[in-house]
Amino acid sequence: MALSIKPYIENKEKIHLIGIGGVSMNSLAELLLSRGVPVSGSDRLRTDVTARLEALGAHITYEHKAENVEGAALIVRTAAVHDENPEIVRAHALGIPVMERAEAWGHLMRDYDNVVCLAGTHGKTTSTSMMTLMTMEAQMDPTVMVGSNLPAIGGTLRIGGKGCFVAESCEYCNSFLRFAPTVAVVLNVEEDHLDFFKDLNDIVHSFRSFVELTPMNGLVVVNGDDPNAMRCVDRLDRRVRTFGLNANADVRAVDIRDENGYYRFTVLVEGKQYAEVALSVPGRHNMLNALACCAAAEFLGVSGDTAARGLNKFTGSSRRFQLVGKMRSGATVVDDYAHHPSEMKATLATAKEMKFDRILCAFQPHTYTRTKALFPEFVEALKQCDIAVLAPIFAAREQNTIGIYASDLAAEVPGAKSFDSFAEIADYLRREAGPNDLVITMGAGNINDVGPMLIK
Repeated sequence: MALSIKPYIENKEKIHLIGIGGVSMNSLAELLLSRGVPVSGSDRLRTDVTARLEALGAHITYEHKAENVEGAALIVRTAAVHDENPEIVRAHALGIPVMERAEAWGHLMRDYDNVVCLAGTHGKTTSTSMMTLMTMEAQMDPTVMVGSNLPAIGGTLRIGGKGCFVAESCEYCNSFLRFAPTVAVVLNVEEDHLDFFKDLNDIVHSFRSFVELTPMNGLVVVNGDDPNAMRCVDRLDRRVRTFGLNANADVRAVDIRDENGYYRFTVLVEGKQYAEVALSVPGRHNMLNALACCAAAEFLGVSGDTAARGLNKFTGSSRRFQLVGKMRSGATVVDDYAHHPSEMKATLATAKEMKFDRILCAFQPHTYTRTKALFPEFVEALKQCDIAVLAPIFAAREQNTIGIYASDLAAEVPGAKSFDSFAEIADYLRREAGPNDLVITMGAGNINDVGPMLIK
């Protein structure tokens, strides 16, 4: 019989989470605690997230040690935790079953009537957040798992009823293939995570497997403007609904008005008017995210007026073009999680629509393999800003075995600077940024630490 987390929850047996402070791991821990399950966990660092879990009753050790797993009935780990981890080794020795985080979530999803899984190379967090606001506005009482802090739900998890589950769904290590979507959304498909995937064809194959998880009475929503995304649904024997700006899309925007970077538009679903939308977050890419969510919402029975109100209430999630504040010079400082060239181009295109004098971008590349694999694309993206400032590459799970540095990027971008520390970057930006300039700190690491240094 296949291993499932549900019997352990029902019997209130102790579950130990390795990497408990990670994205979606902390949400899983909170959900387990809400159901009265004894939870222990381990992580490398004490954070606000782990402090919250401790306050809710989790016992957390800030070191990976073999003895941490003793007394647990089940171990849940992230894909980043490998078999050599002392806790995994000890669990195997003691005969304690081990499952991955995504597998645990997949078992839990099967308890819900509707499961909307939003996937794509980028836009996942924003679209999941939009979908959350729309289903909340529709009184669907959704359970939500999202990858970044969403103010409307006070974090990354909302525990709702069993009618609707809205889940951010990541392709890295094929995690989303453990999920159980009734509505699968593919926002876009591009090269990324090339430390795991072999190439673009491998990524397309993974997304194809993801959409095939939907039942015959479910729905696949796909970006009709994205050729790679459309490859994932070629001759698919499921109901497919396309979204986009082309005239052939099943769900599309017409009467589009750009108001200083903020978009207003009419949504048509299969030729009929569905909603009049006014977004509260800037950028053309967010219009596409909203169309994807409308495609799913209409299928779930959400009225157009309700969908429009939900979208209008979405004012952003943490680290997505998030306003940090103003510098003494008058420059505006925002922070954004973009760490793939396409995300960077979309964010910088949004910034250009907002009528600032100049855009100063402090970028922290994320992982050596991504920087190497997409080097020309990063150079092209950084050329879109007026001044590019490079921070050292954020290693994440890697060692620099390929000998690549942020200064290599800076050397290819006219006028770019690279610095060894955030303090030097902050000093440079204080000197350079003028009263109507925009300063963007950008990347998936800890570059967001620079923003608060600028507005002190």
